[in-house]
Amino acid sequence: MSARKRLALTVGDPAGIGPEVVAAALRAIPSADAELVVYGDIDAVRSAGGVVDGVATRAIASARVRPGHPDPAAARGVVLAIQTAARDCLSGAIDALVTAPISKEVIASGGFSYPGHTELLEETCGAGRAVMLLVGRGLRVGLATIHCALREVPDRLSSAGIAEVLAIMHADLERRFGLRAPRIAVCGLNPHAGEAGRFSDEEARVIAPAIASAHARGVAASGPYSADSLFHRAVSGEFDAVLAMYHDQGLGPLKTHAFGQAVNVTLGLPIVRTSVDHGTAFDIAGQGRADAGSMIEAVRLAIELSRNEKSSDGVKHSER
Repeated sequence: MSARKRLALTVGDPAGIGPEVVAAALRAIPSADAELVVYGDIDAVRSAGGVVDGVATRAIASARVRPGHPDPAAARGVVLAIQTAARDCLSGAIDALVTAPISKEVIASGGFSYPGHTELLEETCGAGRAVMLLVGRGLRVGLATIHCALREVPDRLSSAGIAEVLAIMHADLERRFGLRAPRIAVCGLNPHAGEAGRFSDEEARVIAPAIASAHARGVAASGPYSADSLFHRAVSGEFDAVLAMYHDQGLGPLKTHAFGQAVNVTLGLPIVRTSVDHGTAFDIAGQGRADAGSMIEAVRLAIELSRNEKSSDGVKHSER
């Protein structure tokens, strides 16, 4: 699996730090490791120190913006760049997609209703259910719900939905991460995992049946566990991944443990997609202060995942 992979890098919002971290990744990743293709506002990347010689580009821009000055008029180009890169992955022209951050506010102001990349990619790919997984320093955290108000979380959780997410995590942890029979720990929703019903009953009524259902499908899931101690157990190696019930329950511990080194991975789709673990940071855009560590790790992980997937597919093909 030494063949060089072809990766799409989307610039994200050109007024944010996306152009800077993309430019840094272009300099950091050896051409022998991957062929990188940049999609989006190429002028913004050039202004931030790229594009390096020999890097292919797909120029897609819909507004001229300055660093730190977001403009809803740029939303069309931002969304189109992501859609185009994803479709090139679907066609086989690109092996994996790596995305720089977008602004949900800018996208919404520009007339698009996507809460984030995950939902946009789910629609563009037209197949599978997108599951958000953050990876950093040995910790892997998936989310049962993603971008919604905290008060909506209990109503969005269902046994069938959680069981489906667990099955998707299991499949991609095996196929793309190369883990055999991955051990997935499931968080409770409430403090102390409900403490036997004292703090509501979602654990017994919704989460435990989901775990039982996942078990019946061959998924090594366990729980529900109290989230206040579970992440320490996962970092210590007791589990291969954690499924959190809502955004901050999972991402707070993950980013505390590995901020600047963590990578966002979208599971459940027919394409490999990774991204940074941070936002657009308009307040520091264009000042040379952006940390490109997460973007560089996202590129490296995308290379690894696409190689693992190819290897897994080849093994399955040879077994037929």
